[in-house]
Amino acid sequence: MKIVNQVILSTLLILFSLISSPLGISEEEKVLRIMTFNIWVGGAAGGQPIEQTTEAIRKSKADIVGMQETISKSKDSSKVIADSLGWHHIAQGGNTSIISRFPIQEITPNKWGASINIDESTKIHFFNVHFRPSPYQPYQLKGIPYGNAPFIKTAEEAIIWANKSRGDQVDKLLNEVIPTLKLEGPVFITGDFNEPSFQDWTKRASEKKIVPLEVKFPATSKVVNIGFTDTFRKVHKNEIKVRGYTWTNITKPDDPNDFHDRIDFVFSKGAEIVDSQIVGENNTNAHIVLSPWPSDHRAVVSTVKIKIKENDTRFKSSSEPLK
Repeated sequence: MKIVNQVILSTLLILFSLISSPLGISEEEKVLRIMTFNIWVGGAAGGQPIEQTTEAIRKSKADIVGMQETISKSKDSSKVIADSLGWHHIAQGGNTSIISRFPIQEITPNKWGASINIDESTKIHFFNVHFRPSPYQPYQLKGIPYGNAPFIKTAEEAIIWANKSRGDQVDKLLNEVIPTLKLEGPVFITGDFNEPSFQDWTKRASEKKIVPLEVKFPATSKVVNIGFTDTFRKVHKNEIKVRGYTWTNITKPDDPNDFHDRIDFVFSKGAEIVDSQIVGENNTNAHIVLSPWPSDHRAVVSTVKIKIKENDTRFKSSSEPLK
């Protein structure tokens, strides 16, 4: 009777495994490092060789990079970088590119993103953006001249001008992102938004005089409202203690003609967020350091875990005895 019970129990365990893992497919986790990097006019504007930009990616240990400002003198530096790494590459147009150690597959109709095959059975959907830089609301609120934009005083004005500046671009991006949310696989958005986060311009940040006032900036709000998570702010929850400035490393924090902020993002949906780090010029401002730093933006690299489907070989031999 004891042997019979063991056989029944073993059979039930196998059946349960098949039910919970259809068609003999099991899931394992894979770690990915997702990077956003504005390389500053093709990596050339900072006076560093293109190899220094490539070295920043190597040092970050990134697997996939959403890259902005990729063109210098009509030359696509992102392709040069991808080739030197032995990676895959697509030029999105608009001075942006996606480079990846994994094969890049279907590109969305307006090239806001693409699918990337992590392996034969698992893909992710990856979007990368560079929104318009002007008018730039922090400068408008701080009274810093930029692009002939008028100065403003209220949160309502900041939201109006943010929508005027880049609202149409955000909507066009989301028109291509939203359909992928119904598909299988995690979705990522990287980019230089040229707009701060509503999660940084909070009431308590304004009370601490870190920002002029609380503003529900629309670009990041729209992305979060459709289910995405700001990976950096997920890991570094306290926006008072950890600001994560990506703009800029070329002026001092107290420069009256500038205002430092976090405008470069890695957003994730459908992946477990493990870590998020700033990549930049020194230990004071970055977690991963490269000096000299080749860009006027610091980069962000976020570590995530995704589910990988693998063919389950446990049931290939029907003659194997139950134990």
